[in-house]
Amino acid sequence: MKALLFAAGMGTRLKSYTQDKPKALVTLAGKPLIQHAIEYLISFGITDITINVFHFAEQVISFINEHDSFGITIHVSDERNQLLDTGGGLKKAGTFLKGNEPILIYNVDVISNLDLNAVLKYHQEQKALATLVVRSRKTSRYLMFDRNLQLAGWKNFSNGDTIISRAKEFQEAEPFAFSGIHIVQPEILDLITEEGKFPIMDLYLRLAKEHQIKAFIDQSDLWMDLGKPEQLLAAEELLSKK
Repeated sequence: MKALLFAAGMGTRLKSYTQDKPKALVTLAGKPLIQHAIEYLISFGITDITINVFHFAEQVISFINEHDSFGITIHVSDERNQLLDTGGGLKKAGTFLKGNEPILIYNVDVISNLDLNAVLKYHQEQKALATLVVRSRKTSRYLMFDRNLQLAGWKNFSNGDTIISRAKEFQEAEPFAFSGIHIVQPEILDLITEEGKFPIMDLYLRLAKEHQIKAFIDQSDLWMDLGKPEQLLAAEELLSKK
């Protein structure tokens, strides 16, 4: 399995930390977030990682070089000419991701102890084009999955906005919150018709009309989004106790 690590974001919610560095190099428990992510992926046998860069890109590239790419193959997908969001980021990184191996996609500002091999096994058993790791947690925007855990649409419960992929299934679909972890088949790269900057969820919601876009319900005891200062501090406190 190859991996794509999304690390190009501006980190605007962490602006007190990211005025002179990228979000990927914000420190948690003595290590930059990108190092936590890389070591986590390596622990599951992943040895081919593509990292997209934009904000203070040269710092990320220098960090990778200083650590000799952590002894694995690391490709850099350079978005300094245009920040492409997650969907555009996947498309641009496609040069490094083509082949026969499934692709794990992981956000640099997520920390988790989820068993990625279990997700991969489920993904392959379901013969899914994409498997999205989700959790039952409070948020405002949810992915809606039917009883077979097929993506049926999206809903913002705070304002009622909806995007429906499968109308019949959407009526009884259950809401889950996306976790920033997903596995896709390399064939998805040939199905991307969107251009420029676009979110990957738009791609999934379009493809779900005809393809298997499945949910993996994560019940592991550690998952945190580190996009806000208070979340980063909470993770620091949690990890200090381990």
